[in-house]
Amino acid sequence: MTSEIPANERVNPQPASLSRSGSVNRQPLLWAALAFAGGIAGGVYAWRPPLWWLVVTILFSMFGAYFTRRRAWAALALGLAALGAAGALAIQVRSPADTGSNRLPLGDGDEVLVTGHVTTDGTLLQEGRDETRQTLDVETENVSVEAKTISVRSGLRIGIYRKELVGESGQEAIAAPMHVFQYGERLRFPAKLYAPRNFRNPGAFDYRSYLADKGIAVLGSTKATEVELLTGFAGSRTELWRIGIRRSLTRKIQTVWPTEQAALVGAILLGDESFMGRSLKVDFQRSGTYHVLVVSGLKVGILALMAFWLLRRLRANEETASTITVALITCYALLTDVGTPVWRAALMLVVYLTAKSLYRQRSTLNAIGAAALVLLVIDPKELLGASFQLSFLCVLTIAGIAMPLLERTTQPYSRSLRYLESTSYDVVVPPPMAEWRIDLRIVAGRLARFLGGRNPLKVIALFSRCLLLACEFLLISTVIQVGLVLPMAIYFHRATVVALPANILAVPLTELILVAAIMAVAFSYVSMVLAKIPGLIAGFALTAMSGTVRWMGGLRLADARVPTPTLAVLIAGTAGLILAMILIRRRPLFAAAGLSAIAAGAFWIAAVPPRPQIRFGAMEVTAIDVGQGDSILLVLPQGRLVLVDAGGIPRWMHSDLDIGEDVVSPYLWSRGISRLDAVVITHAHADHMGGMESILANFHPRELWLGVDSPSPELQEVLQKANRLGVRVVSRKAGDEFQIGGSTVRILAPDPDPVSHAWRANDDCMVMKLSFGGTSALLEGDAERVAERRIVDEEPQADLLKVAHHGSATSTIPELLAAVHPRFAVISVGARNVYGHPRVEVLGRLEESGVATYRTDLDGAVTFYLDGKNVSPRVPDLQ
Repeated sequence: MTSEIPANERVNPQPASLSRSGSVNRQPLLWAALAFAGGIAGGVYAWRPPLWWLVVTILFSMFGAYFTRRRAWAALALGLAALGAAGALAIQVRSPADTGSNRLPLGDGDEVLVTGHVTTDGTLLQEGRDETRQTLDVETENVSVEAKTISVRSGLRIGIYRKELVGESGQEAIAAPMHVFQYGERLRFPAKLYAPRNFRNPGAFDYRSYLADKGIAVLGSTKATEVELLTGFAGSRTELWRIGIRRSLTRKIQTVWPTEQAALVGAILLGDESFMGRSLKVDFQRSGTYHVLVVSGLKVGILALMAFWLLRRLRANEETASTITVALITCYALLTDVGTPVWRAALMLVVYLTAKSLYRQRSTLNAIGAAALVLLVIDPKELLGASFQLSFLCVLTIAGIAMPLLERTTQPYSRSLRYLESTSYDVVVPPPMAEWRIDLRIVAGRLARFLGGRNPLKVIALFSRCLLLACEFLLISTVIQVGLVLPMAIYFHRATVVALPANILAVPLTELILVAAIMAVAFSYVSMVLAKIPGLIAGFALTAMSGTVRWMGGLRLADARVPTPTLAVLIAGTAGLILAMILIRRRPLFAAAGLSAIAAGAFWIAAVPPRPQIRFGAMEVTAIDVGQGDSILLVLPQGRLVLVDAGGIPRWMHSDLDIGEDVVSPYLWSRGISRLDAVVITHAHADHMGGMESILANFHPRELWLGVDSPSPELQEVLQKANRLGVRVVSRKAGDEFQIGGSTVRILAPDPDPVSHAWRANDDCMVMKLSFGGTSALLEGDAERVAERRIVDEEPQADLLKVAHHGSATSTIPELLAAVHPRFAVISVGARNVYGHPRVEVLGRLEESGVATYRTDLDGAVTFYLDGKNVSPRVPDLQ
């Protein structure tokens, strides 16, 4: 059992962690990137004049050059400091993107006439049976307002809608399909334009900056019947060619697979999530597998590996294979609309393959550092994005922790499987590995009695390689999940408890789907018959993956949400990660200590909630900005937490925005709140209870207080959710009075025997008065005249009034104001709402009564502290 061994294998190969000791921590480009990134963070959070940073950069550079031949360590420290100062300078002198928003006339709510050209293809969606909607991005050429035409270049995201005709029999009238607008087409249309608006709460998503990064300055909507298609083309012919190829690929995907599978393939291959429903996206997020839906470094790596392997099998030399692989990945990056994440991965791949082809040391950490440094120099703002941080932390965790750990565990066994039939190779490997090789041959000898020949040894070698590969994949997945706990908690408030088992299945299936889907799409250009077999393979894999993800995402265990970690936890988690990366290459005991540090940090973040940011000894009433709706956080003097309503969007608006998940929950998490004691539904209207299902799932309150149990289907869905989660439903009616958290709650409405009608739910709205010491607050919900006249006789006097029904003219009658006699009032109302709230006459009554009035559309999340003697208002300090 001997064979010839290559000369380069006849030297005792020491584990990589030993042979490269002393050099592994010298990663100059990684350190340079970290220093530059630290400087960017310093420039953002510790502002200094740009000239100050420029002078510091020059001084550090000069002193670093002076010490180069005298004190190497001092020169290194000064050089890194100079890079840090340069990073701070770069972020502060960077000019914001010019989207033309300052020059674009918005018409003050009136229609303007826009002429422009399409910059992204329209996405056509059917909103139920009664409406078709298309969304596309347009670059304006000129805008006409009040008989004046202004030439202006600006990004505009426009929603084009068409109401479908439905006859008395319920049958849709036959109408021509809406034209799907494509890149370069010129349009003219009237539209109401408005600037994008953020929800003005701490922790809210910065939607305005998100659009600005995409070149969008304003939003608008128009009717399909009023859009005029003009002659001519505007745009880049190269971009038209690129979009044409992408459009063709999308059509082929929709032809090969049914609708739901086509949506998944489009997301996996091209990063197009426009046809995916929110519920499926949420299941992928909850199971920790959302990365398979986006074009990320994982997919770029899989495709590069596949291309490189195939080229090598076709006898291409290493340099040629590397060059062609880089070209193919560059073309792939051009076809996707993902942008920076895929280009970041492509850049890192270029650095790695270039270093590999030049026969230099293939330091993954150095390649990561080089890619990061290039990207941060081009755009320092990249550092502040979640995508950049997650991508590089993921790769750093693999290269800095997982790979060294594999070098200590499975890699020696994998290397020792080479030339397993050769006894002379036993002297090349370390003694423990030689013993293992002998054991495998002994087992193979026993099996040979049954199988005969040399096949048993090959079977054992193959089985061992597969087992080691599975162990490596499991270990890498575990390290990644543990390493990403901190950013997942910060950006997504999720502890992905089921991520490890979900990824063990999802990632291999993703590899299979990628290969089969690419083959199916490629074959579809030749023959649909040829595309059928790989299409079926991809379809089976998609069904298995989506079914597993739905099942795991639906588990209650997967619904683990966590508040924003505190600064101390952030520092400790980062320190634990760095400690693990440093110690993993040391002695086994130190390596175990490093792994224990990162595991302990992950457990702390996922299992130990931070202390809520609340003020004990006072009653807090915060009106959260939820747009046109209500949501009020009550923090009672002893720390009990109650949420009154959760905002929401009526279903007829066909919006994917979940106010409970996307607006209210981030605000509560930003304050370190992980549990609620009770939630309240004042009445069965969507703008008050639409977000409640998400609140129940995210914060698991003990009780749900309800006034009238309406037959509304939406309310019944919420009550069913509460029942599944074990939340106790408590009926509250006028006359109820009880103590909770050091305060007194008195229910003033609805009547114990209400006469409720679906179209007059406001008359049965729950009205609450909360008192602490000599201060009190009256929360009216959407109570109208009928209810307010009853309340007048119930001693409603209060220092703070939550104005009823968003400032509608049907509420806040003079008799109520006279009886309550508030010093402060707050109106929860949406900016530019179609109802004209708050009404001028209501604002006039409040002003005449000497009430200091706050509004969520203008002031954001307004907080009032009632300490028993005084009321102190506070508005958020938001830009």
